[in-house]
Amino acid sequence: MASSNEILESNLTITKNQGEKGELKAELHDYPSGEFEFKKPGVWKSLVVKLRLLTAYPWERVRKGSVLNIKLRGKVSDQVKSRFSSGLSLPQICENLIKAAYDPRISGVYLHIETLNCGWGKIDEIRRHILYFKKSGKFIVAYAPVWHEKGYYLGCACEELYAPPSAYFSLYGFTAQASFIGGVLEKVGIEPQVERIGKYKSFGDRITRKNISEEDHEVLTTMLENIYGNWVDTVSQSIGKKKEEIESFINEGVYQVEKLKENGWITDIKYDDEVISILKKKLGIKEKKKLPVVAYKKYSRVRKWSLGLTGGKDQIAVIRASGSISRVGGSIFEPSSGIVAEKFIKKIREVRESKKYKAVIIRIDSPGGSAVASDLMWREISLLAESKPVIASMVDVAASGGYYMAMAAQTIVSENLTLTGSIGVVKLKFNLGKLHERIGFNNEIISKGRFADLYAADRPFRPDEEKLFMESAQNTYKRFRDKAASSRSMSVDKMEEIAQGRVWTGNDAASRGLVDAIGGLSRAVAIAKHKANIPHHKKVTLVEVSKQSLSLPQIVFRMLTSATGLDTSLNQLHDGSTTSDVVQARMDEIMFQGSEGSSLADPIFDMLKDYLSAL
Repeated sequence: MASSNEILESNLTITKNQGEKGELKAELHDYPSGEFEFKKPGVWKSLVVKLRLLTAYPWERVRKGSVLNIKLRGKVSDQVKSRFSSGLSLPQICENLIKAAYDPRISGVYLHIETLNCGWGKIDEIRRHILYFKKSGKFIVAYAPVWHEKGYYLGCACEELYAPPSAYFSLYGFTAQASFIGGVLEKVGIEPQVERIGKYKSFGDRITRKNISEEDHEVLTTMLENIYGNWVDTVSQSIGKKKEEIESFINEGVYQVEKLKENGWITDIKYDDEVISILKKKLGIKEKKKLPVVAYKKYSRVRKWSLGLTGGKDQIAVIRASGSISRVGGSIFEPSSGIVAEKFIKKIREVRESKKYKAVIIRIDSPGGSAVASDLMWREISLLAESKPVIASMVDVAASGGYYMAMAAQTIVSENLTLTGSIGVVKLKFNLGKLHERIGFNNEIISKGRFADLYAADRPFRPDEEKLFMESAQNTYKRFRDKAASSRSMSVDKMEEIAQGRVWTGNDAASRGLVDAIGGLSRAVAIAKHKANIPHHKKVTLVEVSKQSLSLPQIVFRMLTSATGLDTSLNQLHDGSTTSDVVQARMDEIMFQGSEGSSLADPIFDMLKDYLSAL
């Protein structure tokens, strides 16, 4: 028997001109910026740091005059990685740059930039820390053999940017991709029955339509304008060119690396070994000698304490919530990825019951998931906020279930291009009657109760069932909308104007009262101190409450699966699995990408493929 999916979805929607709807604008609070200030250590502190480094553990030792090498490519997670985890960690990238700024053994940073798989929230946080590092007066040089818009966005923030003669790059602009499977479902004999509320419920369009609607087209066009405009503005400021020059270069379709140098987009055309020679000259190292380099992963093991970067007595808890939301976890050997409500709630309660934390920051990077889980976590965050300041800090996306969590906090901080909001609902059922008939499949149902077989997969709704289906969707939407209105101190009517499944970028969400401040973790910390009545100049200690820790069986299991390649298969199985909760608060996965394209498949196609293969 089929089950329904009730989806509080995130559709990418925004008005073109904020000024045209002035009544929706909201005043941003005058919160502290949290801007990084580099303070050169005094004589006494420098001496203490030297003594600590002399007695450092072997794995923390770094040669004097070393260059920190960070390879930025692939997926970037907002979680703090353990020793046995692979991939890049945003908190560790940022911490490494801060540590390197103060580490007397580090002379500069050498970034290798390639294609990055993350959203603009993480990109902005990394770029912010590149600029923070530059305040130390040390050099930061980038080398980019393969890069696109996000890579260049980071590279142009460095002092120098080099590319080899064979560099592959594409700075051609941005695209939005929305897939429609209405025609596919019709051909295979599947009839989607969708109850949608609001004209911007594009998730229903993805399933029922064969092409894009006028409203959906307007939404995606406006979102692209936000992303494109931010990129052009930032790049023009970084390389000292007018916006018109940047746009002209993009529209010219440049592919020759020589033109990048001629037009001042890169410093020079050099191979990696040639850039290393340049770094040697900067450091006064003879050409025949080896450049002392420390890798990102090794440097991540250097403690801040050894560099004199200890915090103060007051502690602020940081709880990270990344990925899709589910209610319960997996097995001991292969725990569920993403946000598991039962584990998250346990952490929230521990923090609430502890007297040592003066405030809490919840870092959210989630498109949503189980609506039940989202509501349960909302309740616990609300209770936490009654006892101490709670700040929600959004990363790439905090929409639908992600925003549901955030709105329980007292203050919401978002990046400029964080996708957020999505206060809406779509409820759907698939009638597979024609498909079953074609393939000779029969499913007999014996039921007791008027609506017992409401979600029967081999027939359409009866009129009374359709009415119940519609009223259920409306009830789910009203609960979400009204709770959002209450949490943001708005009237229901005003919230209705900015709800209806719309997703906003951070700046636009802030102008409509869904977000309180624009910035990253450092600003969230500054606001948390302000709310907790901690003087802005006073240091605090950030405690990573949700830091990943694995048991011995899990460590052994991961080592074995990684060695045999089984981990890839398990991840694919997990990515294709579905939650048992019937109500979902999930963002519609519309692809926003640069000119490099995307290998990510539309989740609706995955769902259809999985179902047909199961038959």
